[in-house]
Amino acid sequence: MEAFFISTSVVALAEIGDKTQLLAFLLAAKFRKPIPVILGIFVATLANHGLASAIGAWATDYISPDTARWVLGISFLAMALWVLVPDTIDQEEATIGKYNAFISTLIVFFLAEMGDKTQVATVILAAKYTPIVAVIAGTTLGMMIANVPAVCLSDQIIQRVSVRLMNKLVAAIFAILGILTLVGIDTFFTV
Repeated sequence: MEAFFISTSVVALAEIGDKTQLLAFLLAAKFRKPIPVILGIFVATLANHGLASAIGAWATDYISPDTARWVLGISFLAMALWVLVPDTIDQEEATIGKYNAFISTLIVFFLAEMGDKTQVATVILAAKYTPIVAVIAGTTLGMMIANVPAVCLSDQIIQRVSVRLMNKLVAAIFAILGILTLVGIDTFFTV
């Protein structure tokens, strides 16, 4: 449950102001068909984060626990800094093509997520937490929590959400995860 909760929370917050969320706004404005866009985001995220989680879990099989702790701790701290850098959409990522809303969203969102902050976070989370199914479900839900409102309420959200504040909150969460990992605390919900 911990893997699911942390994965959902971290990715939902990290996605606010992320380039893929900006892309969700763009897709919603272009197609004006929220359901196919939302389904495209869901399928793209599930595939992308499934791959990212598999890589994270695979890496833990080949790295000693002590080395993994240091790599993960430093990775969380690096993510804390990276989240503070504002995202923009490249012109190539914004090109949607001639396909329908679902296919266009699926392709463009999957490609835009490659190497994105939330994908890297998913690799890190899958390396730290098991089972990876909980990480995949959590990160996918986190993406949907951030992007479904972006698609459905794009005009209203842009005016009310402080991306800067959310980025600072996410950076703090990643920093805490990094510090706890480096000092060897593996869980947040120990009793």
